[in-house]
Amino acid sequence: MANYAYLRVSTDKQDLDNQRHGILEYSNAHGLSSLKFVEDTASGKKKWRDRELGAMLAGMDDGDTVIFAEVSRMARSTLQVLEILELCTERTIAVHIAKQNMRFDGSMQAKITATVLGMAAEIEREFISLRTKEALAARKLNGMILGRPKGQAEKTKLDAHRPQIQDLINKGVSKRSIAKIVECAPTTLYDYIKRRKITAEMTA
Repeated sequence: MANYAYLRVSTDKQDLDNQRHGILEYSNAHGLSSLKFVEDTASGKKKWRDRELGAMLAGMDDGDTVIFAEVSRMARSTLQVLEILELCTERTIAVHIAKQNMRFDGSMQAKITATVLGMAAEIEREFISLRTKEALAARKLNGMILGRPKGQAEKTKLDAHRPQIQDLINKGVSKRSIAKIVECAPTTLYDYIKRRKITAEMTA
């Protein structure tokens, strides 16, 4: 079984040193040796699965241990923290958080803490939903149209090909062949030609 230490790198070198110091101090106090440090330089705005954290957890074996300097270094929301803990629980990966002196290792205390975090995540979901509904209501009150605009779009991707389409129609090329040339479905081309009222132009 291996022991991993996760560091989320920021632009502040002192912050990185503080993370490392806190983890080492915690690991010495709890008998966790031979740490494998993993530094994550990806932006915290990325979801944890898309960062080095996701790759690290995927490469860990069941029964391994990972230490974080503090909860805020795991992810940017309670929901994501809970996702990480759920994954580690399924994989029997022990999670230690140095600053908060928290341990998730299948013990009763860990289960209680995870339950509380689950409640916090549910509360966060409710607040997000409420804020979204309030924002939409405010926009509607201000006369803003919600959702996709009704009717047909004024511009389409085929507008860029209009001169080519017109030229091919003038030359008598079949619409099915034109659709292949401009890489679109025949029905899309038929609808475009009808909307734009494109017909063969007489040449002198």
